[in-house]
Amino acid sequence: MPGVVWGPSDIGVSLGRHSGRFGRPTAMTPRQIDDTVTRFAVTAHRAERAGFDGVEIHAAHGYLLSQFLSPLVNRRTDRWGGPLGNRARMLFDVVRAIRGVVPPSFAVAVKLNSADFQRGGFDADDARQVIGMLEPLGVDLVELSGGSYESPAMTGRPADDSTRAREAYFLDLATDLVGTSALPLMLTGGITRRVTAERVLHNGVALVGMGTALTLTPDLPERWRNHREADRLMEPVTWSDRALASAASMARVRHQMRRLARGRRTKFGTSPALALMSERRKQRRALRRYRAWLTATRRTKPT
Repeated sequence: MPGVVWGPSDIGVSLGRHSGRFGRPTAMTPRQIDDTVTRFAVTAHRAERAGFDGVEIHAAHGYLLSQFLSPLVNRRTDRWGGPLGNRARMLFDVVRAIRGVVPPSFAVAVKLNSADFQRGGFDADDARQVIGMLEPLGVDLVELSGGSYESPAMTGRPADDSTRAREAYFLDLATDLVGTSALPLMLTGGITRRVTAERVLHNGVALVGMGTALTLTPDLPERWRNHREADRLMEPVTWSDRALASAASMARVRHQMRRLARGRRTKFGTSPALALMSERRKQRRALRRYRAWLTATRRTKPT
């Protein structure tokens, strides 16, 4: 995307021949970090005023806060780098800032990787420590997921093959973290059947999170109440190019969500290749509009 590309350090996304699709970041200044923390708080406050019951802070999947947590990406030597407590500082500041502008009854959750699934990256022990440090800050729930664009474990295809589970990808890690967590934990990733959801709850996890399963069968919880399952499950994309397979998986899910938004039934046999091509056409159109808006905005800004 055109415009600003920020990160904790100037380390770009490494995806082999696909790396060029991502901009090279510049390391954020302390002022930019503080301003970004403020933006999180402003957004949460607006959500509360709009009538929402809570917000979730996304600190997983290799996005900005996840990058700050990662020792592979965060090479800073100031108070946001080095030890885990420093790498988690921005996340903690975001939580404090949000808690400072919303009422106690407003839910604040954090989405956190149980692990990055990259050698030398954020791991389960790091997750355990971060959860412990979040508890006194007023966080109501931690949602556990895993992976990033470089190791897309959230779509069931980590780079290191460290999890091969077809369902509940991160259950083993979550079960380990439950034993020490003072906060309720929610598990997301590959949960499609009632028996799997019940196994997650039996292992001490407080909540089950689902996304992909509901895009195919929106009434799945009601079916479970009536002892029925989904008619079909979405087959995984098993292309050898993991990055492309992950992109196709997400494109297929977004395709189903758009069908639902238009009041149409989901389509079980959607081709991942066609979904990906359609997604990229939509992205190109959206980026053209965004680039035109950004250019016009810069022209009208006072110098």
